[in-house]
Parts: sequence; C-alpha cells; structure tokens
Amino acid sequence: MEIILLGIYSFFVWLIFFKFKWLPWNTTSQVTVVVIPIVGLTALILLLNIYAPSSHDVRVFKYTVPVVSQVRGRVIEVPIEEGNRLVHEGDVLFRVDPTPYQLTVNSLKAQLVGAEGEAGTLREQLKSAVGNTGAIRARIDLARKRVAQNRELAETGAGNRFDLEQAEADLRDLEAQVTAAIVSEAQVRAQLAAVVDNDIASIAKIKADLANAEWELQQTTVLSPCECYVINLQLRPGAFVAGMPFNPVMSLVEATGQVVALYHQNELHKVAPGDEAEFALETYPGRIIKATVDSVIWAQGQGQLPASGTLPMTGAFAEYPGRFPVKFNVADRDRELFLAAGAAGGAAIYTQHLHAIHIIRKVILRVGSYTDYLILKLH
Repeated sequence: MEIILLGIYSFFVWLIFFKFKWLPWNTTSQVTVVVIPIVGLTALILLLNIYAPSSHDVRVFKYTVPVVSQVRGRVIEVPIEEGNRLVHEGDVLFRVDPTPYQLTVNSLKAQLVGAEGEAGTLREQLKSAVGNTGAIRARIDLARKRVAQNRELAETGAGNRFDLEQAEADLRDLEAQVTAAIVSEAQVRAQLAAVVDNDIASIAKIKADLANAEWELQQTTVLSPCECYVINLQLRPGAFVAGMPFNPVMSLVEATGQVVALYHQNELHKVAPGDEAEFALETYPGRIIKATVDSVIWAQGQGQLPASGTLPMTGAFAEYPGRFPVKFNVADRDRELFLAAGAAGGAAIYTQHLHAIHIIRKVILRVGSYTDYLILKLH
C-alpha cells in the first residue's frame, strides 16, 4: 500500500514540476518533495498501528475431546468414518458387546424379585398368626362366661360339679393355646423384622448394583458429546477396549472453534469489545472473513507467578515482552465457513477513531490475502 501511495505521489510531482511546470524544480522544492512523503508515510503508519492495528499471527483454536470407553469389552460396531465428516451430538461413535452387561442386569433383577418376595411371605405368615391369636382370645372370652355360669349353677345346686370342672379345663386349654399363639406371633414378628432389616440393606444394595449395571449397559453404546469431527480413529470392529482413562480410542475436534489474534501490548489501548475486525487465513487465499472483537484476554504466561519457595528467576537478559490475545466473534455471514484447527493468517481491528484511514488497512489486508495464492517453492 505504501508503494501505491508513493507511486500516486510521484505521479502528481511529475505533473506539477515536469509536465505542466507549475512550480520550479529547485533545491527548496526538491527537499520539500522528499520530506513530505517521509513525514506523511511515517505519520500514516503510526496512526494505522494505533487506530487500526494489525496482526500477522492469527490462529484458529479448537478444543479436542479424547474418547475413552467407560466399559471393557469387544467392539462390535464402529459406524463413523475419520475425516471431514461432521458427527452430530448424540450420534453413535462405537458399540461394545452388551451381552455380559445384559446378563448382569437380568441376574440382579431376579435377585431383587427374590429379596422382595421373601419379605412378602413372612408378612402373610404374620397376618395369619395375628388372626389365629384373635380367634383364640374370642374363644377365651366365651369360655370365661361359661365358667362363670356353671359356677353360679353349681353354687345354687341347679348344675352339677362336672360341667364346671369341664368349663374350667376348657378355659385353661384355651389360655395355653393363646400363650402359644402369642409366642408364635412374636417369633414371626422377630423373623420378619430381621428379614425386613436385612432386606432393606440387601435390597438397597441390589438396587444400587442394578443401577450401576444398567448404567454400564448404557455405556456399551458410546455417543458423541458434541458437534465434532473425528480424527485419529484407531478403533475397528473386533478390537478390545479396556475402559481405562489413559487409553483413548479416537479424538473429536469441535466443529466451532475460537479465532485469536496476537497483538503487542501497546497496540491495544484503543481496542474495545464490539470493534469491527477482519481476518484472512492462508487456507482461503483472497477471502476476507468479517468479525468483531469479543474480548482482549489480558493475561499471559509472563504475568504468572507460581507459588514457590524460591525467588522468580529473571535470567541473564530481560525477557522479551509477550503479546496479548484478542478473541474474535465471526460474523453471521461467515459462520458456516469451515475453519481448520491450526489455520493461520493475518487480521486487522478497526477502532472507533479515525475511520478515514481504515480503508488503507483494509486494502493492505486484502492485498496480503491475495498474495497467499503465491506458492513460492521449487519442488
């Protein structure tokens, strides 16, 4: 851009001093002609770097998700393919043979039914024992009335002594029966209490084991957690996965990433969130991608002071001051554009000041983008 401006300036100098000779070409004019572009270009460059700062270090970052199987077993299906194929959230990544996990679920369900059934049988026995005790108590009440009646009859001489003794014997027999029934009822209650207490613990354990087994059964089908692309796919049907966190079988790269440009510290004092921005990537020569400034990440490694018992080392020479990253929001028109992880390029930010000179930065950015078409190698 500077060369173009110098060419335009030289054209006007030729018109004024040589073509039409409106001004004399002497020492004063010669010095003036040389000084004007030097001062003008210097001021222009300084203003551009303040109010429309540029960066030659734009990077596209994307998070990666290493996929690890939660269960161990033999892989029976891998329905996805590696490459530039988008995997949607919830799509099946691979399946592990669910047979052993299904058998465990079935076994635990049977144990749960058995544990709950034993307590039900004892409750029925307790109900029967309580009913038997109540019936004997009713018979005792009736036997006591008969003893009282026979005693009155025997005392008045209207009844015989044998009937009274028979009634008293029947009462004693019923009292013995009710004692035995109470003991039997207490035994059933104690047995039920022990079984119920045991079942509460055992049933709770079985239910917990069943929930874990059902969860493991669900984990035999591994689903995609995000809108991602599959890379480093090493898994094939028939392979064995061990269910270990340090043994990933593939990696997922998120579809939408972050675009970050690195700027020197003194270039950012006029930059604010929401400012217009543009960037060009080498993967798309000649294309300008519109964006806005999301935020300036005011942090870098040189500002970190880890906890330590020793004083920080500054080294023999002063460390070169680091740069701060500026995060961009891609505009809606370019949001569907595929941005490869690791793609690099250049960017420019247009602040809210000196809009007139922004056009120069835009031209410079576009010229640089078109130069990406040039592949300067001989092999």
